[in-house]
Amino acid sequence: MPYNKLAELPKGVKSVLPYHAQEIYQAAFNNAWKEYRDKSKRRTNDNLETIAHEVAWSAVKKKIL
Repeated sequence: MPYNKLAELPKGVKSVLPYHAQEIYQAAFNNAWKEYRDKSKRRTNDNLETIAHEVAWSAVKKKIL
């Protein structure tokens, strides 16, 4: 499910990422959720939530590191 507020992010995300990185994570997760809702757009058989979290972490790494 998309995150409407940063406070809704998983504890594991909030506890390790600074505020700005949480914003990146939230935006990337929500975008991936919309993009990959259609199973035909997915490259793997992973569930939608797993894919969205992977995309979000990747976005944070790309923008922060």
